[in-house]
Amino acid sequence: MSGLKLFSTEGGVAEVMPQLAEVEADVQGLIEAHMETMLGVRFLASEYSTGPVHGGRIDSLGIDENGAPVIVEYKRGVDVGVINQGLYYLSWLMDHKDSFVHLVRDRLGAAVASRILWRVPRLICVAGDFTRYDVHAVREHRRSIDLVRYRFFGSDHFGLETVASVTGQRDLPRGNRRRSRATAPSGHRADGVTAKLADTVDEALLGLGDNITKVENRTYRAYQRLRNFACVCPPQRTKLLVYLRVDPKQVDLIPGFTRDVTDIGHHGTGDLELQLRTERDLERAQDYFRLSYAAA
Repeated sequence: MSGLKLFSTEGGVAEVMPQLAEVEADVQGLIEAHMETMLGVRFLASEYSTGPVHGGRIDSLGIDENGAPVIVEYKRGVDVGVINQGLYYLSWLMDHKDSFVHLVRDRLGAAVASRILWRVPRLICVAGDFTRYDVHAVREHRRSIDLVRYRFFGSDHFGLETVASVTGQRDLPRGNRRRSRATAPSGHRADGVTAKLADTVDEALLGLGDNITKVENRTYRAYQRLRNFACVCPPQRTKLLVYLRVDPKQVDLIPGFTRDVTDIGHHGTGDLELQLRTERDLERAQDYFRLSYAAA
């Protein structure tokens, strides 16, 4: 991992040296077995055939927590062809939507299949490393691409690091974006204060670090590293709801500000709900934002 050193503190201090996998399949097998935990993606299929005409096999197929189709390609070390190979499969997928819909329906049910977010299909490339040319290349494409570096640390630890992350979803023009934030569910209009608060929350979440992407869902806006760390619903008349990847049992809940929604249906992902009404609430929310960002 670039710049990261890991040390064992059992019986002294000794550095645990990072290692590449012996074979690519070791990385693929580990991630496929724990894909939702590691990537925030529900696993669908391994070595998925693109048919006799295209003659290829997609390493892993999945669907992320926002409903976007995901292709995951793996390389043991550095491979200059991994991005182009993944983009080829991504184009194939967009031309064969019915096949993906049937796969999702068979594995996860009709309800999930009906909510596939086709406008932001994702490609996740997991490799031993990437070149600066790879990083530049993904920023030139109009696709959602994540470059993820892996390392094994001894026999018990596995690390993933996002090298670059871009979204192929174009931002709305500023005027339309502001109107989109100001439109609340069920026809309720947000006031100017709440709409402005939504803009400030957007800036705060994007300012937490590098490689953050935004995804517009039907009912919320997701802020994502590899996984969602915040989901912001359209502002209501008097408040803004934000859902975070924070364990509610690990924080002190404050009535009217934080709520445990682990067993309560809600839009977006995350078990901690924040109810923001004022700039003061946003100040109090900053620590929760950072906790969720770190957990993603």
